[in-house]
Amino acid sequence: MNMKNLYLHIVALLIALPAISQTAGKDGKQPVPPPPLDAKMAEVVKTIESKMVQVPGGEFTMGCFNALDSECVYFEKPRHKVTIATFYMAKFDVTQKEWKDVTGKQAPGKYCAECPVVNVTWFEAQEFINKLNQLSGKNFRLPTEAEWEYAAKGGNQSHGFKYAGGNDAMEVAWYDTLISHEIHPVGKKKANELGLFDMSGDVWQWCSDWFDEKYYSSSPSNNPQGPQNMVTDNKAVRGGSWWGPMRDTRVATRDKWPPESKDDDVGFRIAMK
Repeated sequence: MNMKNLYLHIVALLIALPAISQTAGKDGKQPVPPPPLDAKMAEVVKTIESKMVQVPGGEFTMGCFNALDSECVYFEKPRHKVTIATFYMAKFDVTQKEWKDVTGKQAPGKYCAECPVVNVTWFEAQEFINKLNQLSGKNFRLPTEAEWEYAAKGGNQSHGFKYAGGNDAMEVAWYDTLISHEIHPVGKKKANELGLFDMSGDVWQWCSDWFDEKYYSSSPSNNPQGPQNMVTDNKAVRGGSWWGPMRDTRVATRDKWPPESKDDDVGFRIAMK
């Protein structure tokens, strides 16, 4: 591992540590609970928590698995069985309003309250999550690639769709067309089997994993967390976006992006146990 890789790996691990919600008391032993939230911030946290959807655990086939999907690429293979424990996934991508409410900072770019926040790095997404954890006392985080794909495919209610929620991309996804070359507010297309919106299209979504083209050949079968060692300088992103082609919105699509980079079609959604 070269020095740049080592530095990025250490920084990523530090930023991803759960935020400390309690501080030591004067005697150094008894924790002091954080001060209560004011009414406005308490409502912000309550609203975000209300949008978390339970994803019951189960086994699924990860990778390009469907006869309808003829656009597979080599790093979406081989197909392999994976078991996922029950977790929670946000119904929507983190919005620009939520970003502003939690961080106190204006969302980057032209403001659209109910559009996904974009132009945020993987590290900035972690900072948002850490702040949210401090406020809520919860353990929100980015989903793993395996969790993301399991949820996008409908979890234990999956119908085997090519896209998240159906086989007609126009019904479930925003992608680059002559009439739709821009970001859109969340929740305007059809949800998938679990009631999750925009898992296909609108914005690419950061995952917690480092990206490895060959990971599917060696992935553990039980709750895979991604490569143990950083193979590239990139984090995994999933879902496709308003800027890209329809094929990117397939549930099996994988891509990579440097964690320190940002773009106007890359955002994130949160998960938790």
